[in-house]
Amino acid sequence: MGSRRKARECALQMLFAADVAETPPDEVVRTYWAELGDTDLEEPARDFATRLAAGTLAQLQTLDERIRSRAEHWRIARMAVVDRNILRLAVYEFLHEPTPRTVAINEALEIARRFSTYEATQFINGILDAIKRDLDEQHPQENVELSEDSEDALDEGESEIPASSP
Repeated sequence: MGSRRKARECALQMLFAADVAETPPDEVVRTYWAELGDTDLEEPARDFATRLAAGTLAQLQTLDERIRSRAEHWRIARMAVVDRNILRLAVYEFLHEPTPRTVAINEALEIARRFSTYEATQFINGILDAIKRDLDEQHPQENVELSEDSEDALDEGESEIPASSP
């Protein structure tokens, strides 16, 4: 597993903890790295995980509004905790990181396969694909540099899974 995927998983764990325990973001990050975090994770990946988690927590209302706009007949509060936080994390990455959106979707789906259910993976893919299309119409990504994990994902033949209705 690539270090950036591991970083995303760490960020998801922080988001899960913040969601369940309703803990302030700075406390979640501090506690996670002090007690639960992967001690073998290199500093750049650790920084990436912290940036994703803290940024997502700081933008929850905006992210949830975007998710809500494409999650027809679903309230955010009724979604499984893991699923809503995978969605939040990916949408944050769409909006605030230079990661190609297709790569962010693929990473979210791989994490969903590990931490959620098959049905949830389809649900997540459908919502993220719809949000990606919206963003591509509003703000197309141009000249996005592929990171190491992006190149690894493409080399391994991973591609976006066609969206299905949630």
